[in-house]
Amino acid sequence: MAITNPINSVRSTALVSVTLLVATLAGIAAVVTGLIFGGGNVESEFIDPGALVRWGLPISKFVAHLSMAVAIGALAFAAFALANKSPEHHKLLNLASLAAGFWSLFGLAIFVFTYANASGTAVSGDESFGAGLWLFATQIEMGQWLALNVVGAAILTILTLVFRGLTSTILLTALGFASLVPLALIGHAAGSAGHAMAVNSMGMHLVAIVIWVGGLVALLFVQSTDSQQNQTFARRFSSLALVAFLLVAISGVGSASVRLTEFSDWLSPYGTLLLGKIAILVLLGCFGAWYRIREIRRIETGGTFWRIASVEVAIMAVAMGLATALAQTPLPEKAAPLEVTPAMILTGEPLPPEFTGLSLLTAWKIDIVWLVIAVGAIVLYLAGVRRLAKRGDKWPIGRTISWVAGMLTLIYVTGGAINAYQEYLFSIHMIGHMILAMGIPVLLVPGAPVTLIMRAVEARKDGSRGVREWVLWAVHTRYAQFVSHPIVAAILFASSLVTFYYTPLFAWATSEHIGHQWMVVHFLITGYLFCQALVGIDPGPNRLAYPLRLLMLIGTMAFHAFFGLSLMDGSGLLLPEWFGAMGRTWGQSPLDDQHTGGAIAWGIGELPTTALTLMVSIQWFGADRRESRRLDRASDRTGNQDVEAYNQMLAKLAKRDQRVQNAQATQRDENAGN
Repeated sequence: MAITNPINSVRSTALVSVTLLVATLAGIAAVVTGLIFGGGNVESEFIDPGALVRWGLPISKFVAHLSMAVAIGALAFAAFALANKSPEHHKLLNLASLAAGFWSLFGLAIFVFTYANASGTAVSGDESFGAGLWLFATQIEMGQWLALNVVGAAILTILTLVFRGLTSTILLTALGFASLVPLALIGHAAGSAGHAMAVNSMGMHLVAIVIWVGGLVALLFVQSTDSQQNQTFARRFSSLALVAFLLVAISGVGSASVRLTEFSDWLSPYGTLLLGKIAILVLLGCFGAWYRIREIRRIETGGTFWRIASVEVAIMAVAMGLATALAQTPLPEKAAPLEVTPAMILTGEPLPPEFTGLSLLTAWKIDIVWLVIAVGAIVLYLAGVRRLAKRGDKWPIGRTISWVAGMLTLIYVTGGAINAYQEYLFSIHMIGHMILAMGIPVLLVPGAPVTLIMRAVEARKDGSRGVREWVLWAVHTRYAQFVSHPIVAAILFASSLVTFYYTPLFAWATSEHIGHQWMVVHFLITGYLFCQALVGIDPGPNRLAYPLRLLMLIGTMAFHAFFGLSLMDGSGLLLPEWFGAMGRTWGQSPLDDQHTGGAIAWGIGELPTTALTLMVSIQWFGADRRESRRLDRASDRTGNQDVEAYNQMLAKLAKRDQRVQNAQATQRDENAGN
């Protein structure tokens, strides 16, 4: 193997350090330029916290976000590309810990500067300033979210030094992604127009950036003299980078649709800065698509794409700098807001028109996260089926149709009329609940996604874990085996109704965006586990006998029916401060609408129940038929010896019975003679 451009560990670390320093300086320059151009640093006419806060807040944000990207991106790359406890794996954990430390430090600076900016006070060591910080962290929502982000960074700093295994790495990566949620939630005011779209877009954008930027830095950090290993790492990063680029593009469209609603908005300073950021991201996409392929080929002969990737990191930092400046730049001025109504106060959106049958086709409120998840799941599933077909393997067309239909249904439920009206009508909310928990899983489970992954994705042999390995790890964990046990799955599925609707969870899921997303995930997972226990094709623990499956299905559905009846007969509104205060002048009264929702919970469950009953019965019949064929084949292999042995056993039993009968007759004759 030809080796060129040898890079030892010390030199690699030094080069990465220089690259990050240059990128940081370039990003700070972009922040300063963007602030001056967009007016984000203009002194307030009323209460101004001072130049330190005006300049320190955006610069701290940039450094913290760059550090955050390196920390989480390094963990994600290590979990996806590197072998367990390899030297490269240890290097990236050290890098992640160091970056998380910077993230914690500058995250704390963001917290202090944000409080000073919001209160209009200069940063000081006064007792009153400290008391205000404590109040900001414990009583104000923005302060709470910022504090959680800093706490997440601090925990990540410590845990990356303590836990070094590959399983720990994926869990730490999940913790890092969870720490992004607070930043997404404070990116747009709750209760204002487009809140859900803005938060979802921001969340997707943050995830994509940390994978893209942090992954590229991690790739540079593990470069070595082994050109084959470098090529493998580069190919794995390219897969992550492609996904990240698509997410950046999609989330950018979603964010712009909320903030820039008119053509003239694009000519404002905010719009101009956004256009500059878009141009840089498009350049990076083209840059990566062309040079990555070229440089990966060069690695085959011992080359590296060090120079190209280093420049790319700097350009990414400039894009992040512009994004930071955008966050401080005033949005384009809008016309006078719409009339304030109860619905707008509660949801941030005007009350939709009266719900009719036609609304099922014309009303849409896209949830960009679930749209991306569902479309991505369809594309990946079809790609797996195509790979099997190219290899000459067959995959049942019914499984593909079922999976695609389930994902299309998910798109409609989370982005169609149900999502558009579920905040205003309890009955529509209940339709969505029943489809999420019972309709979609009935379609997804027969698609057997785990089996497809096992057959279509090539297993890795270098000690690292790709998609196939992580999926198999997840389904075989003790937790997964516990919650997927048929009895546990049935209990979770049935008890979710009571624990959700008769506890504060219902109010949280209705009024808070993160609560709504949790609700969708919870209903999908509990429904999927229940259907998997009944009719699953994928491997699972502790399969019940078919008669017991039918009994479990009947019992669980009976619980659903009783829940529906309780709603139909209830005299009190479950959430009066929401459904009773919406100011609706059309449709049923809130209580009558709740009764309708109860009838839906009682009646709509019949369709998936019937489908599940038929599927269990068909599988039962098929299992008996396969067992009969197996016994027939076994009999043929032994020349029907088992049949002959069975006949001989019957003959022996007949002779024994005859002897017993003869003995009994003789005994009766003797008794009669006496």
